[in-house]
Amino acid sequence: MSSDYRLAVLLVVLAVAASGFAVRAADPKQSIAHRGASGYAPEHTRAAYQLALDQRADFVEQDLAVTRDGVLICLHDDTLERTSNVAEVFPDRSATTASRGGSAKRWFANDFTLDEIRRLDMGGWFSPTFAGERIVTWQEAVDLVRGKAGLYPELKSPPLYTSRGVDMVKLFVESVKQNGLDRPESLKTTPVIVQSFDEPTVRRMAKELPAVPRILLMESFGGGMTDARLRDIKTFATGIGPAKALLEAQPDVVRRAQATGLTVTAYTFRARNTGRFASVREEMSHHLFTLGIDAVFTDNPDQFPRK
Repeated sequence: MSSDYRLAVLLVVLAVAASGFAVRAADPKQSIAHRGASGYAPEHTRAAYQLALDQRADFVEQDLAVTRDGVLICLHDDTLERTSNVAEVFPDRSATTASRGGSAKRWFANDFTLDEIRRLDMGGWFSPTFAGERIVTWQEAVDLVRGKAGLYPELKSPPLYTSRGVDMVKLFVESVKQNGLDRPESLKTTPVIVQSFDEPTVRRMAKELPAVPRILLMESFGGGMTDARLRDIKTFATGIGPAKALLEAQPDVVRRAQATGLTVTAYTFRARNTGRFASVREEMSHHLFTLGIDAVFTDNPDQFPRK
């Protein structure tokens, strides 16, 4: 082996190691840190995202909402009361909505500006240790994760925003393009996969961000997942994201979806809820290596069973 060849090999190894994610990308099975490492830190906070990176997650998930002034923020719910102290900070800003057996006060994120939401404690609800954690914007998440792992944004409730005169999809597409996240060179170092339960949104992504993989999330298979339905999904999505219970009930969907050219990513694997399995690692292993799925959403990325 010549000295020039040795030097070339060394430079390649160093470049791969420096990218962080590239080393892990070769793993055929992948872990997505569900709302960050949300089993250990408050979901969608900088602490949860950083811990997901420290635990070597392949992707970090960001659920997206839109503020009143049109900023994409990382928030799972449409409203703020579950994961913040909004009821204390803005007691008179709630909206009354119908709920089971009556009505409930809710604080819609879209009714507040980013500056207002930045006043909220997004960590104290989880543990006093995390009191004072603030909202993370989509741009801040991009800046934190980029080059270290993949980004896995979910467009939450696009029809809600449409009803309020907000084009959530347009905001997201513009952001992706402004950050160059849809460019081939960027996708190699920072893979991006976009997901939604809203089928029209995924169909729109196929046209507006064709280079970015797209997952159609599923809470049910309706009357069953037929081959015809899988072929239809393949025309606008690159994969499906079913609830894990659906695959337990219909394990053949994995093989048939993959035969159609779709990836299969199941949700959500949590140490606090492993069903018939002794551990979340065992549960993930069953789905990954027995059922054969491609990736998992997990609150516990440190328990991901790498082989």
